Amino acid sequence: MDTQYSVFTFFILTWLFVSCQQHPTSNWDQGADNGNLAYFSNILDFRGTPKSKDDRSMLMFSDQGAWFAYSFPDTLGAYGGFSGPFLMTQQNGKWISRSLAQLEISRNDPGSELLELGNHLKSQTSYASHLEQVYENDSLRIQQELVFMSGHTALQRTTISNISKHGLTINSRFKGGLFNLGITATKKEKGVKLSSVHSKANGYLQLINQEGNVFVPDSINYAIGNETVYLNPGGSKQFLLAQTFIFPEYSWKKEKAIIRNIKFDSVLEARKAEKENMLTALIQKSRDNFKADKYAEVLAKAQMTLQNNWRIPAGELKHQGLFPSYHYEWFHGFWSWDSWKHAVGLSAYDGNLAKDQIRAMFHFQSEDGFIVDCVYRDTTIEPHNYRDTKPPLAAWAVTKVLEKDKDLAFLKEMYPKLLKYHQWWYAKRDHDQDGLCEYGSTDGTVLAAKWESGMDNAIRFDHSKILKNSEGAYSLNQESVDLNAYLYAEKLYLANMAKTLGKNEDVDRLTMEAALLKEKVQTQFFDREDGWFYDTNLEGTSFVKGAGSEGWTALWANAATPEQAVAIKDKMMDPNKFFTRVPFQTMAKDHPKFDPMNGYWRGPNWLDQAYFGIKGLRNYGFNKEADLATIQLLEGALGVLGKGTPIHENYHPLTGEGLYAKNFSWSAAHLIMMLTKE
Repeated sequence: MDTQYSVFTFFILTWLFVSCQQHPTSNWDQGADNGNLAYFSNILDFRGTPKSKDDRSMLMFSDQGAWFAYSFPDTLGAYGGFSGPFLMTQQNGKWISRSLAQLEISRNDPGSELLELGNHLKSQTSYASHLEQVYENDSLRIQQELVFMSGHTALQRTTISNISKHGLTINSRFKGGLFNLGITATKKEKGVKLSSVHSKANGYLQLINQEGNVFVPDSINYAIGNETVYLNPGGSKQFLLAQTFIFPEYSWKKEKAIIRNIKFDSVLEARKAEKENMLTALIQKSRDNFKADKYAEVLAKAQMTLQNNWRIPAGELKHQGLFPSYHYEWFHGFWSWDSWKHAVGLSAYDGNLAKDQIRAMFHFQSEDGFIVDCVYRDTTIEPHNYRDTKPPLAAWAVTKVLEKDKDLAFLKEMYPKLLKYHQWWYAKRDHDQDGLCEYGSTDGTVLAAKWESGMDNAIRFDHSKILKNSEGAYSLNQESVDLNAYLYAEKLYLANMAKTLGKNEDVDRLTMEAALLKEKVQTQFFDREDGWFYDTNLEGTSFVKGAGSEGWTALWANAATPEQAVAIKDKMMDPNKFFTRVPFQTMAKDHPKFDPMNGYWRGPNWLDQAYFGIKGLRNYGFNKEADLATIQLLEGALGVLGKGTPIHENYHPLTGEGLYAKNFSWSAAHLIMMLTKE
């Protein structure tokens, strides 16, 4: 069935591809009333009320690099507020409350009851800039908006309007109750302070520029306001609340002063303009054959995914960057090769964040050039992983950032660090000193060496053994084609940087090294009989068989001969091998160990690997095949197209099911790369 489906789909997509070439249409740029921001509203579905502090069943909205996020309430009852927030300041992410600032409102008439807001929900709308919800009955219309003022503070504005023909007197207040997670509430000035035994970050909840009684009857319950207001027909009353969660390295005094003088509309308009510019920048870079609305929606969803994973510096993390996914508790840190990929995606619309994502990892560079695998805000929760590094894609990332932003100062900052990291591979990961490197570890374990490849349990490592190079430096007993293809590309990227900087000796040396390495990649790793690139033993005399995605990295790096590229292309486009429903997965469909549901790197489609394949095809002029694969991937990976559904860590190549973590940053980044002229 899978083969029939794939063959049929191939011909259908060929027809669609030709049709799209003839009629590339899009509505996003044809005068939508409020621009891209409104057109791509509700690109993700943020509805969900946490049942407990650990409930991660819903998606969460954040902005400005904040370490906290919100959802829309989805339960009936007296909910007039936003779910949460979900605190990433707290352990590896906990909900502080079902709703930290829940609006409670009643008519000031004898015997009147609370207005059950959840029973009168009219709309909930998310934008890249803010959240907005409206409740309405015959008498009142309540609009609530939430926008991030900074990486520390979110503002919640509530507008209560009398839509009846009669004057109304109402009572209102905001209340909340905390989950049992080691956070206690105390009265502080004209608000509530939230202190944690598990985090150095403090929370503050306060009404802005108006009086409001504060009640804190115990350590987990509180209320602010309790105001009686008379509303004329058509009249309204606004309340502005600030919710702050701030780490001690930032000044609460300064943040409080900004809050005191803030104008909500100014913040909201600034955010709208900021996000409108980002979306416009992204979509204007769309490839010619991918300008239809549905592809623009993918770009908007990718941007929103990256935004929700963005974190400002805190604790051990000295630069802003992105989590792989806020949704999975053990992904609350920065990883090196994730960071390089994030930076390339971000460079399409936010160069400053892209640069800082790169700096975040180089902050931890060792004297010998080594880059740590992953780092965390709080090492009492989980320590940094110095057992391995990750594949050398940093120079690629810096190059792609500089292509969009000719920042000579950034180039000067990064070049010596990149060169040192490049040279580290040959000093610490070339066991037999033949100019071809191996993946390895610092602790002598095979497990960490597999991690270093990024493809943790790929079949090519099933029988690998570890060898000692020197103290603290170990290699696997095989030379990997992808690693050496990456290093070849890196030599050329570095040579171009050196040329810009006038470092002619570096240019000559790196160019010569690249030429030698390219020949080795072409001769040692390519199996003419199979028409595929494989890892080999250290001597280069036998292949480590089993066709995987590492086989097309030589095309991505431009290291293959034209004849080799044709052979690789033919297998990539074979429905029995790699041209599946979600094409270009991590290993061939016809391999006996192909097992996407239990495989992680033994069958699922990881979008970084798929992108490397697509880009590799384009490098050798196979643009028709690259476009067909892109279309099939986007159509086949469930939930990538269309509004509401999240982008996943990886996908089942035969069914299209999204697998593992939701809201995955490098998947989002590579979707941007696939669809834009990167």
